[in-house]
Amino acid sequence: MIKNSVEVAVIGGGAAGIAAARKLAAHRIDCLIVEARSRLGGRAFTVREPSGFALDLGCGWLHSADCNPWAAVATAQGRQFSKATPPWGRATMTKVMPLETQRAFRAAMADLFERVAQAAATGRDRAISELVPADGRWTGMLNAVMTYIAGAELDRMSTIDLDRYEDTELNWRLVDGYGAMIAASADGLATALDCPVTRIDHSGKRIRIETPRGVIEADRVIVTLPTSIIGDNEGLFFPALPAKTEAARGLPLGLDDKLFIALDGAEEFEAESRVFGRTDRAATGNYHFRPFGRPLIECYFAGRWAHELEAGGDKAFFDFAVSELTGLFGADFARRLKPLCLHQWGADPYARGSYSYAIPGAADQRAVLAAPVDDRLFFAGEACSRHDFSTAHGAFITGSEAADHILAARRINPSP
Repeated sequence: MIKNSVEVAVIGGGAAGIAAARKLAAHRIDCLIVEARSRLGGRAFTVREPSGFALDLGCGWLHSADCNPWAAVATAQGRQFSKATPPWGRATMTKVMPLETQRAFRAAMADLFERVAQAAATGRDRAISELVPADGRWTGMLNAVMTYIAGAELDRMSTIDLDRYEDTELNWRLVDGYGAMIAASADGLATALDCPVTRIDHSGKRIRIETPRGVIEADRVIVTLPTSIIGDNEGLFFPALPAKTEAARGLPLGLDDKLFIALDGAEEFEAESRVFGRTDRAATGNYHFRPFGRPLIECYFAGRWAHELEAGGDKAFFDFAVSELTGLFGADFARRLKPLCLHQWGADPYARGSYSYAIPGAADQRAVLAAPVDDRLFFAGEACSRHDFSTAHGAFITGSEAADHILAARRINPSP
């Protein structure tokens, strides 16, 4: 049986929902996390492969680690960090991609971000693709790298939104998994798993949360669902909240899927090195060799190309990776590769993507999505963050802020 009456219901047991519930529970507020999946963590998801390695199929990097609130949580849990320079911060695989070519591409990336800043300063939002030549030497690879960053190509992304993103450029990883740490941080919190929410009825004195396992009533609710779920379901709220639906549609989820491959003879390659399958198109993979020094390749596929691969199933990802890697290292390389695990976030019914980006003209929709409704409905999640979107720490911060709003409202108008 699930609790059918609580003071605060937190809808969604990902990073935002857990952060909100942790703060409320610390203040002895009766709250319940209502989660559709059979696990906590949301788009933070760690699995263990047969050798015992923890593999993050969702978020894996503690971006802005020096001010990332999850770092303190991980430290309190006694977690081990890897503070090695990430692959994108070092020159590697120079036999495949010469150093001068790497430097030229880094310059092209820096130039793109400068153009984005200049365009955003005008106050007129536009697609980032307008800032690069359609047939430029680096346009294909710029698109590819942007999909790894945001899950979407340049023609779909707002200049103003990207310019608002803040990053201290300090990136750490957790040896036992970011997703595992986030899920473990919910230990002791009241949860209802396997409990998808079908409707949030805020028409009465108490809010009714309808689920296949029954109705849960609450005085206040924090909604941390992905924008893909909010934007695609006009009947989620009753009465309807068209401003929330429209905001969510302006902040769709991009797509980044990871495939982990076991690599025989991995010691041939430098730890934490990487290579791109191609440098002339967006439809390519990003291959991270020996993460944490392990005998693995962490493969990234993103944007429209990831959607195409998902249509072909798990095998399509591995077959494509083998085709690109053998193109780089020779036909015999295929015998050294074995697929380990993959999660298709686009096909995941409770995610339908990886993390949010703003379409041109929708940068200000993040504030619209985050705005409370009647001091009873509160919203949190990475998509609600103006400066830390697409990150687990952005989710944490907005979840904590939503809890703060409830604590403030409760002091002003205590629940009966």
